[in-house]
Amino acid sequence: MAAAEKKVPTFQKTYRDEAVPGLIEHFKYKNRWQVPRLERIVLNMGMGAAVGNPKAIDAAVAELSAIAGQKPVVTKAKKSIATFKLREGMRIGVMVTLRRDRMWDFMERLVMLALPRVRDFRGISPRAFDGAGNYTLGLKEQFVFPEIQFDKVDATRGLNVTFVTTAKTNEEGRELLKRLGMPFRS
Repeated sequence: MAAAEKKVPTFQKTYRDEAVPGLIEHFKYKNRWQVPRLERIVLNMGMGAAVGNPKAIDAAVAELSAIAGQKPVVTKAKKSIATFKLREGMRIGVMVTLRRDRMWDFMERLVMLALPRVRDFRGISPRAFDGAGNYTLGLKEQFVFPEIQFDKVDATRGLNVTFVTTAKTNEEGRELLKRLGMPFRS
């Protein structure tokens, strides 16, 4: 009996077959281990509304787990801030880190399905890099993902998507994401 072959995600194949040779040629790397790669994708929902409505966190956990395909972690306040009625240890957000196949599957769904569903979409900003080749994308609503059912959602929530790469510079990170299909506006 032959061992079942594992299906390689489409974007991982794109990275291996198209992005790596293109990046080697563009940046004149000596070998393929110098080529930057996508390490992980972090999804984060900050919930300021959770201070007044603790049940909002449970809804955000359900939505983020539907989007990511794995259970998110609830983040808590590190210190108290009286003006925001925030106490240390209060639940104020949810986050999840995607790696390997889940990361590639999410990247494919984001680029192929979610971003084209954004209203008045003209491309993503090429300026949201952090100086070390990592990119953060902010989405205003979670409805752009097909996993979210519009009629079962109680409120619109924003979402931050951070692409953590091994790139040393913003230029390398931008070129990597561009070759993976990210629609940067010019």
